[in-house]
Amino acid sequence: MRALVLILVLLAALPAPADVIHLKNGRTIWADQVRENKDRVEYDLGEDTYAIPKSSVERIDADGAAPVHAASGTSANAPDITPPAPSFNHEADVAEKVIRDGKVDTDALASLAQTANPELAATAYFLAGKHESDHGNFLQAKRYYESALRFQPDNSTLLIYYAACLMRTGHAAEALPYAQHAARIAPDSPDAIAMLGFVQFASDHTPDAIRSWKKSLTLRPDATVSQYLARAERESSAESDFSQRESSHFNLHFEGKDTSETFRRDLLATLDSEYDDLVRDLGYSPHNNIAVTLYTQQAFFDATRAPSWSGAINDGKLRIPISGITSVTPELARVLKHELTHSFVSQMSSNRCPTWLNEGIAQIEEGKSAASYGHQLAQLFAAGNEIPFNVLEGSFMSFSAPEATAAYAESLAATEYIRDAYGMSEITRILERLSEGSSTEAALRATIHSDYHQLRDEMTRSLKERYGE
Repeated sequence: MRALVLILVLLAALPAPADVIHLKNGRTIWADQVRENKDRVEYDLGEDTYAIPKSSVERIDADGAAPVHAASGTSANAPDITPPAPSFNHEADVAEKVIRDGKVDTDALASLAQTANPELAATAYFLAGKHESDHGNFLQAKRYYESALRFQPDNSTLLIYYAACLMRTGHAAEALPYAQHAARIAPDSPDAIAMLGFVQFASDHTPDAIRSWKKSLTLRPDATVSQYLARAERESSAESDFSQRESSHFNLHFEGKDTSETFRRDLLATLDSEYDDLVRDLGYSPHNNIAVTLYTQQAFFDATRAPSWSGAINDGKLRIPISGITSVTPELARVLKHELTHSFVSQMSSNRCPTWLNEGIAQIEEGKSAASYGHQLAQLFAAGNEIPFNVLEGSFMSFSAPEATAAYAESLAATEYIRDAYGMSEITRILERLSEGSSTEAALRATIHSDYHQLRDEMTRSLKERYGE
């Protein structure tokens, strides 16, 4: 089996060589390929092509390294872990039959499944699942891995990949027994033990994750596992004297000396009410309980290493600084609704939602309107100085405070435009398309029939009509 990147719930692409477009307004665009024409610069990003006026470009550098960003509402980038040695003896032969013209041949797959050789059938379904997960279709990959496990339930490689796929589709709690089984079968595999740690961390069992990652590192040093271990230890240290309380949808972690029983009860009641609102608005209910941690201001930054402008974080867990707050204020309720929305969106899109759409939906749900930024946005778009949508697909965490303000305003305006022009149902359809492996632009074309260029033009006209230039 060739070297693979283990698919985790926090999957992100590794840095790759890229052309770097430096804009005169100080922003930067990383592209797969850049072409200069007479009056514009065209660049490719994945399967999509964009164009910007040449007059807005300061310079173009070749062979840079594109940054890796995590999507909003998720944690850091997925670790690059080589899975355990394969236990499939027929992979090369089966691959030629199962994958044809870049697609899974379902007829060949069904034929191989009917053979009397369970290993052959398991290999076929594994390769089909691997192909789909490589192309971002984690829901279909999940089904193929399940079929593979019916033929080989004790195959550690299958168990690892299935557990990772469950995490990616928002089923971290369900992934736990499979990761535990893989670790029992392969107790000396650093990959199986590391995978168990990731599942434990995602399902709010941080002390267990720390123990698993430490064991994995004794079996094989790994820089990425070490980074996650350090993060978990920071979190564990910041929350060393925290207590826990549960509701039907949430696991609440808090410092007893800093929060009253009345405050905790009211906060859980607010979260439950907002959860119900989101179920009605988005037509979706998360699979597992959501972890919510209340921090003092300093403990929040110690645990998260968040930029100073951030007010709260959802990295799979809602992390809320509440220093000086003794009751559920309207502002706190708004923050909770915003961060909770990220949990819904992340699961609905299998953690594939671009940040601009994720943040746009969250701001709509908390009750914000782009009207307060309307005139400035109209001027920004009319002058072509907005942050391009492809740049807004990644995390905002590296932005300065002014850049972050612009990024959130653009995200809200774009999402609000889609909702007003096409309906909230189209936003949920976009999330569904993303969960099935579509790129953002492919999802937009399949729903609102617009790519980024068309969406930008439509927004520019709309902003001008509503707010002038």
